[in-house]
Amino acid sequence: MKRSLQQGFTLIELMIVVAIIGILAAVALPAYQDYTVRAKATEVILAASSPKTSVSEAAQTLGQMPGTNSVTVDTQASTYVASVSYAQTNSSVGVITATASIAREAKLAAGGTGSTAGTIVLTGTIQGNGQVVWVCSGTIASKYRPASCQG
Repeated sequence: MKRSLQQGFTLIELMIVVAIIGILAAVALPAYQDYTVRAKATEVILAASSPKTSVSEAAQTLGQMPGTNSVTVDTQASTYVASVSYAQTNSSVGVITATASIAREAKLAAGGTGSTAGTIVLTGTIQGNGQVVWVCSGTIASKYRPASCQG
């Protein structure tokens, strides 16, 4: 009489594999969700960055920041961007503001929570040599903003 060998996994081995997969999923899911929010915040930053070139060129040509009404900002509205605007605060400072659309992503709200739309603010200051230096700030939580916009 020939005895056949049993093949397969025991119940304990299968339970251990399921537990390991569960632990990996519990760690990976929050990291993935933060990653997707950061990608959406990057879209808001890119929308704010688009008028930088025209404002910088105008500032170098005029020797001061262009007036609020003299800069036309193209509509940058998209799924995650509600609006982009430019304003001159004084002759050497101009501000570009991009507002997130919180209807699509609540974590892009001001501070990461709440019902107020988060913003990315690029503040340009014209230097003595005519160069414009841009500083990025805003109300979108800094953990969601890329390293170029921390602060």
